[in-house]
Amino acid sequence: MNENLVNDISSIKKLNKVQFDALLEISRALNSENYKQSLIENILDIIIDAVKAERSLFARFEGEEKITIIAARSGNKQNIKDIKEFSAGVIQKVIENRQSILYHDVQGDPQLSQFQSVQLKKIKSVIGVPVFRDEDIWGVILADTQLNRKEFTESNLIFLQFFANLASLALDRIDSIEKLHDENERLINRISVVDKLPDILGDSKPMQQLSSLIYKVARTNATVLILGESGTGKELVARAIHQLSERRNKSYIAQFCGSIPEGLLESELFGYKKGAFTGAVNDKKGLLEVSDGGTFFLDEIGEIPFSVQAKLLRAIENREIIRVGDTSVRKINIRLIAATNSDLQKLVEGGSFREDLFYRLNVFPIALPPLRERYGDIPILTKHFLKQFKNEDVIIDSEALKKLEDYNWPGNVRQLINVLQRAAIISESNKIGSEHILLPETKNNVDYNGTLQDIERTLLEQRLNKYNGNRTHAARSLGVSVRWVQLKIKEFNLS
Repeated sequence: MNENLVNDISSIKKLNKVQFDALLEISRALNSENYKQSLIENILDIIIDAVKAERSLFARFEGEEKITIIAARSGNKQNIKDIKEFSAGVIQKVIENRQSILYHDVQGDPQLSQFQSVQLKKIKSVIGVPVFRDEDIWGVILADTQLNRKEFTESNLIFLQFFANLASLALDRIDSIEKLHDENERLINRISVVDKLPDILGDSKPMQQLSSLIYKVARTNATVLILGESGTGKELVARAIHQLSERRNKSYIAQFCGSIPEGLLESELFGYKKGAFTGAVNDKKGLLEVSDGGTFFLDEIGEIPFSVQAKLLRAIENREIIRVGDTSVRKINIRLIAATNSDLQKLVEGGSFREDLFYRLNVFPIALPPLRERYGDIPILTKHFLKQFKNEDVIIDSEALKKLEDYNWPGNVRQLINVLQRAAIISESNKIGSEHILLPETKNNVDYNGTLQDIERTLLEQRLNKYNGNRTHAARSLGVSVRWVQLKIKEFNLS
């Protein structure tokens, strides 16, 4: 194929209106000040339409046969992430010859039909052009189809060559898109491990694992079900997911579902039409409608009345609602997050919670760790909350801190906050001692009807679980030596 065609003005006459319009659209996109990651993907979609292909690829050649995908698309506008989906042999042929290729029947060409990927993917027609930068091959643009398309014509080849020239002029920006995308992925992965969650404190292993899950799901629109005991911070987690999502600049609305009369909850969620009931003097939007475009958080979802569950299911499945007393359907675009401290599976088995709604909510469950399993977080939380209550740096002595760390915290962080607020009130200085920490008695889980050995085993298991298997901390909390703990672990065959 004659490469000089690209430089020959007369070749432009061979382009049709669709190709001209496509080149104009591509040119505007490449020269846009607002570069997005999806730019190249959108351009490949234009190419597929213009040359009537089924797939298209924009690949980067980095030397020594290393070829990576910048973007690749299918005819149904889906991303293709694996370079092996395309014929590496055909791409390499473009690179080695530094020339464009156009084949109507790849299967019938002995030079190309030998390539394994051509056979596996049943590629029949292919068109490809090199992208140059300073006389060097920078990459390859490829389009192919599994059909023997006569539409893969010389004018389509010219069209792709013109596009390759445009791409060459915009390579600095394309490089920037690629580098920014890679850097963004690296930062997200790093943040999900080491960075703090918005308004959530804690460096313990359970909190690091929680942080990783939140960062991952926040980038999606998946429905999240937050599970955890009362006081573990379920609403804080819901807010964190919203603040880390693409909906962060939209509304975040929360609704508590517990102990609210059925009719009132329904009208709060879905709104009502004027005259729907006594007192409905005007049309009113429901909270689901108000939060359109943003995030809607339903707290204590397990307590929602059974009759309201069907309407909520429709809102989740079809993203549409009907106001109370109305007949018209209204579309909504929300990200739904629900939370509960109940066992929804048991509620389903008991007939008080719809099974289909449970599965719609349980797309991405997140279990929050109770405070008693967050070893190492109590000193951090204590310092943070005491500073808030005292409005100054507070000194807490070791006995007071040990008293807090040894407590079981059935009310979790909420209970810790109450205890520390009382301590701040009782103490008349910036020092908190053991006498200022007032803790209620808690039930001990040890079965005192058993033998002494049963008690020792149960108590040791509890402490090892509390301190994430750390024998030194477990021994210190029990007032025994580490050697004693090691012997008992062996004696009781504890893992």
